[in-house]
Amino acid sequence: MQPGYFILIYFAVITVVAFAMMGIDKRRAKKEAFRIPEASLFLSALLGGSIGSVAGMLIFHHKTNHWYFQAFMPLICLLQVTALLVGLLLKTGLLSF
Repeated sequence: MQPGYFILIYFAVITVVAFAMMGIDKRRAKKEAFRIPEASLFLSALLGGSIGSVAGMLIFHHKTNHWYFQAFMPLICLLQVTALLVGLLLKTGLLSF
């Protein structure tokens, strides 16, 4: 299996994990149970799960009142998607330096 497949699998898994963390934390918030720390939510986004984090924010309506989540989660997502696209373009030879 080529290394690129492992990278895609990693990003798929971390995206699902980040999305699930948002859903779990929202459910725990409603039940007033032990919460997932905000640092962990940000870490899952920084490790590659930003698409899942942003999707979780929108679908579960979670952390949408916190300015730092509104500002930084989409920014992290934008940077990661841009890096992914640049990497793909470099790999395919459509972009070169």
